[in-house]
Amino acid sequence: MEKRTLAQIEAEIAETKAALNDVHGTETEVYARIVGYYRAVKHWNRGKRDEFDQRKMFTLEASKEYDITAADGPCVRKAPAKMTKAEKVTDTTSVTYEMYTRQTCPNCPPVKEFMNDLDMPGRSIDVDTKEGLAEAAKKGVFASPTVIFYNEAGVETARCHNVEELEAVFSKVAVSA
Repeated sequence: MEKRTLAQIEAEIAETKAALNDVHGTETEVYARIVGYYRAVKHWNRGKRDEFDQRKMFTLEASKEYDITAADGPCVRKAPAKMTKAEKVTDTTSVTYEMYTRQTCPNCPPVKEFMNDLDMPGRSIDVDTKEGLAEAAKKGVFASPTVIFYNEAGVETARCHNVEELEAVFSKVAVSA
């Protein structure tokens, strides 16, 4: 194997950088849902295109900044809470929960099983009943399953919709006010 000099290596690097500066990709076509069906964004009218440009990606962390339980009016951004160091939830006796489920919900059985394995006081609410649906509406529950956790003061501390979110709460997040 022949040895290269520093000048040869620097020349190769410069040649590679020049080649990278001259790289031109192809146009990517983005499809998104509009009025019930998927269509290429570049074919949308100006109004719908402007709507698309203003869309924001949903994230669980960002959704916790809004109070969706306010009965009078739209969602209001919550005041930032004082955060404490996240720690694993170990004392489940001081935490309670409400689990909103339906009889025909395909995602409810694994969540029910997860919650049954916990030694934690709580109750299950069937949103197929008139009373359960009214309570879910009052608490801003829009999907089943939903599990809401409360601390000893009765303050909501977490909301989960599947086993993965429940596991995250019990492994990373302190359920406290």
